[in-house]
This record gives sequence, C-alpha cells and structure tokens, in this order.
Amino acid sequence: MKKTLLFLISSALFFVLGWYSQVYYSFEEHITVKSQFDKIKMKKRLDVVILNSPTVYYMGPQREMGFEYELLSLYAKDIGVDLNLTVVDTVEKALELSEKGFGDITAAGLSVTGERKKDFVFGPKYHMIQEQMICHKDMYKQKNFPKDMEDLSGLKIVVGKSTSYEQTLKSIEENYPQMKAEYASGLSTEQLLEMVWKKEIDCTVSDSNIFAINQRYYPELSMAFVVSGRKHLAWILRSGDNSLKDDLYKWINRCEQTGRVMELRDFYYSYLNLFDYYDTKVFHKRLKSRLPKYTKDFKQAAKKYDIPWILLAAQSYQESHWNAKAKSPTGVRGMMMLTLITAKQMGVQNRMNAKQSIYGGAKYIAKLEKQFSSEVKGLNRTAFALAAYNVGMGHMHDAQTLARRMNKDPYSWRDIKTVLPLLSQKKYYKQLKYGYARGSEPVRYVTSIQHYADIIHKKYSQK
Repeated sequence: MKKTLLFLISSALFFVLGWYSQVYYSFEEHITVKSQFDKIKMKKRLDVVILNSPTVYYMGPQREMGFEYELLSLYAKDIGVDLNLTVVDTVEKALELSEKGFGDITAAGLSVTGERKKDFVFGPKYHMIQEQMICHKDMYKQKNFPKDMEDLSGLKIVVGKSTSYEQTLKSIEENYPQMKAEYASGLSTEQLLEMVWKKEIDCTVSDSNIFAINQRYYPELSMAFVVSGRKHLAWILRSGDNSLKDDLYKWINRCEQTGRVMELRDFYYSYLNLFDYYDTKVFHKRLKSRLPKYTKDFKQAAKKYDIPWILLAAQSYQESHWNAKAKSPTGVRGMMMLTLITAKQMGVQNRMNAKQSIYGGAKYIAKLEKQFSSEVKGLNRTAFALAAYNVGMGHMHDAQTLARRMNKDPYSWRDIKTVLPLLSQKKYYKQLKYGYARGSEPVRYVTSIQHYADIIHKKYSQK
C-alpha cells in the first residue's frame, strides 16, 4: 500500500514538475522573442536589396548616391546601424529576392500596385510618379509617332518582366488587343530606354522620374502619352510583425516635417525641369569634341583641391562652354571666367591659359567652401560654394541673414534658393549689408551645373 501511494505521489510530482518546466520554458522563450526592428538593432545592420539605377542607387563621382540610397542611409544612421547593400540590376531580380525573404528592405523604385500588395508588405510612400509611353522623336518624321493607345498597333513595345509596366500593359491589352507588347527578362528600364534611342525597339514604358533623368542622356527620346494615373513609390518590407513598418512610418513623418526628405527630393529632382532639347544636344556634342582636351587638367586640379572633377568640369561648361578664350563684357575671362582680382588672388598669371584657369577656379571654389560655417553640411555645402562663386560671398551671407528673418533654414540650399531671388527686390535688399543682387542667377547657375554634372557622370561611368 505504501509503495503504491509513494508511486502515485512521485508520479504526480513528476507530472507537475514537467508541466511547470514546459510552461516556464515556453514563457521564457516567448519573452525573449524579438521583433523585426529589435533584431535589426541587435545585429546592428540593415540589410537592403537595392536597384542600381539613377533614381535609386549609383556610384557617384566620389561616393555612393541616389535618392532612395540617401533616404536609407539617413534611416540607418538614425537607428544606429550599418547599411548593408545587395545591389541588383533589374526590378525582376529585386522582386525575386524579396519573394525569398532576402534582407530587411527592398528599394527598387517600386510602385505600389494592387497585384504587388497581394504578395508583399509595403512601407511608407516616399514619392509619386506616372507611367509614360516613351518613343523616339524620329517617329514624327516617319508619321507613326503614337498619340494614344489606338496608335500602338504594329509597334514594337518592350518593357521589363515583373515590372509594374507589365501589369499596366496587360490590362491595356484587354481593351486594345491590337497592341502587342513584349516582356523582357534581365533588362532594366534604363537599358530599354537606350534601346529606344538606338531605334532597336519603337517604344517602352517608364516612370516619369526615370524618363526625366534619362532624357538628358538621350535627348531624342520623347514622351508620347501617359499610360497610368499617379502612383506612389514605396519599399518592400520583409513579412512578419509590423515593428519595422511602424518605425519607418514614424521616421518618414519626422523627416517630412523637418524638411530632410524634401531637401533630398529637391537635390535629385528639382533640376530635371531644366531640360532644353537644343542646349542638351549641343552639350553632348561638346562632351566629345571639347571635354577630352581638358579632362586631365580637371582631374588633377580637382584632386589637388579635393573637389569632384566632374563637378569642376560641369561648372567650367556653365562658365565658358569649355572655351579657353572666352570673354565677357563684364571683364571675366577664360575657362573658369575669373575676374582679374580673383585671378591674382589665386595666383593665375594668364586667365586665357586653360590649365591655369582650371587650377585657379578649383582653388577658389575650395576656398569658398571653407568660408561657410560647419552648420552647412554635405550637398548643401557644395551648392552654397557654387552660388557664392556666381553671386559673391557677401550676397550669400545676406541671403542667410534674410533666411533667419523669414524663419527659414540659413544652412539649407532648399531654403536659401527661395530667398536669393528676393535680393533683387528693394524692400529686402535695402535692409541688407551688400544690397542689390540678381539673386535668381545663382539659383539657375547651381541647377545648370547639377544638370551638366549628371550627364558627364553618366558618360564617364560607362567607360
């Protein structure tokens, strides 16, 4: 009897202890499970699948650049982790890796569509675009340039596989069966735009921001018509809990409110409105006929004064169109259009000597950069220095003073470029130290240099 009782008691005790152990370890496991956001913080790394393209990510003259890359870099810095990139060449590849659960975020200029929302989790929207039908201008001469969907019959239209364009065209085909499009694997939108330019295909579809950038590289391309309504771009997030998504929404809202996103959007997209077909065509010709003569001098001067050589070359084109003998009625001369006083200060003996002028201009722009306070950072600093080269340091300080009075940011080019044009209005300049200035000129000056620099970079990065 005692043995039976002891057996029952020990069995019950064993059962209770086993149950307690299971509950305890289950609870411990539960409380140690980390959210997606916590896991990123723990590994101290944000893993991103990113598309190599002018609107997303690319290697600039001296560093990595791209609107989406800059946003991701800001976010990684704000949460205190490193940014680890897996670079892909097509949207198709980016989506393939996303489906496999690779990385934490996919950034590939992806528009949010109903079809994609079935398969992926999207983060906050950060930009808006429209899809456009892009064709070659010569089709006007051939009298087959499409004006609407009905004109697409018989044309060779190719878009990338797995892109939003494929979804758009397939829906169009339901109403316009005479239109037959091809869906190519392994080709980026940029490659397809180049194929249109080379007349290898008739047309392709592109997001409006992608076309605006590439039209400067291929000025013979033209937008035929819009094929979609406005669409939002967003990043794909790994499926799981909403911790990363929630944090990204809070972060992007803060950045919108503080102007950080607008500042980046302004830097990467504001100059696109500058496009002028004739000017761009002439520039492309001079890239071949004039720039090669001076590339070595631009690179050496830029290295000496720690300036991107492409920026220096673009500035020189804006100043003189790479004409070493250029003269102005105001007295400026040479490749970098130096005044006599500035030339003497920079040690330039002959302003019409191309090499001396390039070195003098580089030295001067480096000097101007150093004269701005440390609060002017990064891309803003370059823009400030270029503007000062054009309008003078005194007027730039006046613009900063006026910005403070107007509760604008005196260290942000986005704000300063709205203030500079006011320096030509008496009610503003009469209260400032250096008085009247044609303030719109430095704004156009900086915008033009950004435009030319981007085209030069595209040309030389392909070599």
